[in-house]
Order: sequence, then structure tokens, then C-alpha cells
Amino acid sequence: MNKRIAFTGGGTAGHVFPGLAVYRALEEELIRREGKADLYWIGGRGGMEGPLLKDQAVRFYGIPTGKLRRYFSFRNFVDPFKVAGGFFAALFLFLKERPGLLFSKGGFVAVPPVLAAGLLKIPVFIHESDTDPGLATRITSRMAEKIFVAYEETRNQFSPALRGKVVVTGNPVRKEMLQGDRDRGRTALGVEEGELLLLVLGGSQGALQVNDLIRALAPELVKRCRILHQMGDLTFQESTLEGYDTRRFIGAELPDYLAAADLVVSRAGAGTLWELASLGKPMVLIPLGSGASRGDQLKNAEMLKKRGAARVLTGDVTEQRLFRELDELFTDPEKRESLSLGCAGLVEGRADRDLAGYILDRVFEGRLV
Repeated sequence: MNKRIAFTGGGTAGHVFPGLAVYRALEEELIRREGKADLYWIGGRGGMEGPLLKDQAVRFYGIPTGKLRRYFSFRNFVDPFKVAGGFFAALFLFLKERPGLLFSKGGFVAVPPVLAAGLLKIPVFIHESDTDPGLATRITSRMAEKIFVAYEETRNQFSPALRGKVVVTGNPVRKEMLQGDRDRGRTALGVEEGELLLLVLGGSQGALQVNDLIRALAPELVKRCRILHQMGDLTFQESTLEGYDTRRFIGAELPDYLAAADLVVSRAGAGTLWELASLGKPMVLIPLGSGASRGDQLKNAEMLKKRGAARVLTGDVTEQRLFRELDELFTDPEKRESLSLGCAGLVEGRADRDLAGYILDRVFEGRLV
């Protein structure tokens, strides 16, 4: 019985944090059962996931990676060689430390390890966070024993031959995200009694559109609220405006800051949305459009909008349009409460523990879901 388990996924925090939630739940259960946990993570060499996971004391192996694109780019002539390099690097790693199972959280980083695991007959489980599976998931699903998804609507996105493998679990959320303390967060930020706090999540790498809009509106917004703005590394600018706090990245303090927030502005990545919905946070979403992505954020946001869990701004999002939405929600607490209630029916259970249980069943019992 091989109890060593490998994880893969990366490229963005949206692929890492949900996988890390499963990693921690699995680690906790293995230590309870066995007294130890033999887990490791395979990600991109030089990618954002390496430093992030090493900070979390996760054993990490970096491999070459190339991005899979459905549009023309000169990099398309180079990246297949990187994907091939990643495949052989993963193959040699698995021959050295052959795991009992590989769990993939997706992203282009995950394709070479899944292909290598398939060649070596190592069982593969994959999880898709978005309503619409990405290209990496469509490729790796052919090697997977089980395909876990967040939404029932996603099942029909797969071919009839693969639908029997699909299990709906929801999206995993890190346990610590559910344990934030509102008072501690507001005290740390200096938010006074009666003040509203707007949290802006510009992404781990930086969402230029969101960041530019909030930066332009900040002088007017600080008359109504305090602002905490995660801008990401690529577009970070230090704020000198009182009441407007900019950060490159929010790490361990995020659970407390989320608990403290009265309203959140964000992109519509699946992992972030699930965390916000788990906490019942009123949100204004500005999803990445189909011109800049495959359109997954638009579909994620639309699903929350239909359930009354978010306001969604698409198309030409002007400063005036965003300000009107925020001003309306700041001045009407019942409308914020309505959005919070809309989140209630979306998130049920703990997908991190459920996924860890499925992995353990397969590794210990040889059982499929």
C-alpha cells in the first residue's frame, strides 16, 4: 500500500490555494491515522507557486513548464519543448519517488505530471474549479480516474464517455480562511467603529483594470469607507492617500481582513469566489473578459449573479459605473445583506475534507468514488 501522494498545479494562486486546502486536510488526516504524512507538490520551475508553497513548508519540486494557448503567439513554437521537458522531469521524479496517487489542481503546469503519471499507471484525480473546464483540464481528464468539479452544471461540459468519472464536490477552501476574526482585522487596519471597510482583491499577480479603477476612485471612496487594496506584484503602487492602504499581496492576515470587510471588489476567479461565498461576503465582480481569457470568469460571475450573490460589471466598466454600484451598496445595508444571503445556498460542506477522503479511500482501500 503506497501512501505517498503527489500534488500538482500552479500558474496562479487560484490553482494553488484550493489545492493547498486539500493538501492540508489530507496531511491532517494522514497524521491522525498514520502518525505521518508523505506528501509533495510538483509545480513550475520559477513559477509563483514555488515560493508560496515553500513558505507553507510544503515539499516542492520544480519542473520546466510551457503554457497551452488557443491563440497565436510566437511562444507557441517554444513552449511545446518546455512541456516535453516537464514531462520527462516529472517522469524521472515519479520513477524515483513513485506516489500512490497524483492529485491535480490544474493549470498548464499540471499537464506534464499528469501525462507522466498516466504513462506509469499512477492513479490520477483532478479537480476543476470553474464552471467551464479549461484546456489543461480537458487534456488531463483523459488520464484521470476521477474528475471532481465544483458545480453540477459542469458535468455536461465533458463528453459522454467522461461523465461517469465526474463527481461534484464544490471548491475546496483553506480551513484558516473560515477562521478569521472581524475585530482583530479591523483593529490591525485601524478601522474605527461605524466605518465601512472595502476590500479590493486585484489578484496575486495584478489585475490592471481593477487596480486602475480603484486607484482613480480612491479620493472619492475614502469619504465613504476605508480601503484595503491588494494590487499584486506587477501593478503595485504605494498609496499616500489617508484611508487607502495598498499591498502587493495579503498573506496570513487575509482571513482576518476578509472577516472585517463589509464589501469586496474582485475579479471572478473560482477559488476567490468560493472563499468569499463561504464567508457570505457582498461582492462586486469585474470578471476578466473573453478577449483576455477563455471566458471562465464571465461564466463564474454570471452564476453568482443569477443566485443573487454578487453584482457583476462587464463590458466597458467606467469609473462612474463602478462608483454608482459601490455607492448604492455603501448607503443601503439591506442590499449588502441581500447579497450575503444569496451566497448561503451556494456553498455547502467542506470540499477540502471530502476530496481528502476520496483520495484516502483510493490509496488505502483501492476504492473509486
